[in-house]
Amino acid sequence: MRQTIKGVVRKAGQTRRLLPFSEQWWAKLDLLRILVLRELEARYKGSVLGNLWPLLNQLSQLLIFTYVFSIVLRVRLSLEGLPENNFMYGLWLFAGLLPWTAFLNGFLPAATCVINQSNLVKKVVFPLALLPLVPVCAAFIESSLGLIVLILLVAITTQIVHVTLWLLPLIWIPQLLLTAGIGYLAAGLTVFLRDIPQTLVVVMNLWFYATPIIYPASLIPEGWRNWVFWLNPMTAIVETHRDIILQGEVRHWGELGVATMLSAVIFYVGLLIYRRLRPAFADVL
Repeated sequence: MRQTIKGVVRKAGQTRRLLPFSEQWWAKLDLLRILVLRELEARYKGSVLGNLWPLLNQLSQLLIFTYVFSIVLRVRLSLEGLPENNFMYGLWLFAGLLPWTAFLNGFLPAATCVINQSNLVKKVVFPLALLPLVPVCAAFIESSLGLIVLILLVAITTQIVHVTLWLLPLIWIPQLLLTAGIGYLAAGLTVFLRDIPQTLVVVMNLWFYATPIIYPASLIPEGWRNWVFWLNPMTAIVETHRDIILQGEVRHWGELGVATMLSAVIFYVGLLIYRRLRPAFADVL
């Protein structure tokens, strides 16, 4: 499995002739690919299970939430066209946890990437804009293992593989933009204010329960539901992720479009602030 992840990263570098980028851009993308590969190798170096650990962590969350909500609290989830049982609730929950875990594991390490790589900051020739993207891309690649497992389990349980799986890149675009945007913003501010990572942990705990991950969006009071969908990009991302994999349809095109635009704005603002603060990084560190 570890070799599979490495292969995905390496093959990404073989598509350079398919996209009309300049040589300077390709050099930066090659460097990003090398850094992501090094990050994936270093995270679990020496461990027996290697890159299977992120998947095991996600599955442990799945088991805990399934036990609490399906067995203890006896929550019953009714989804059209899907069987109503504890196992299906677990798949529904796992489908919501995957994008959230990739989001969380992407920008939280990005917040400290600059202060942890002070030796690279002081090198004039190193493109510092790549640093926050390394943990973001690494977390996204690791989440692909859980996505493959989820698709296989849904296919085994329902005997159906939805053609809407081809629409998954529509979710990845806002997800990556949002993660990278917050990562840039947090990375830049952490250099000057070291309380940012701890603050983000508190904020993310609140954000998690404000997003319909462990509970259906239908349980949100009607007066609050539109606010949760339109102002929280992760709501549209999580719900569309479930629709595409479990339901075989997209019911929130409008919300996903707004989430994409909002994520693009967050990415632009985060990158802009990061670039404005970048000249002072070396002096502070």
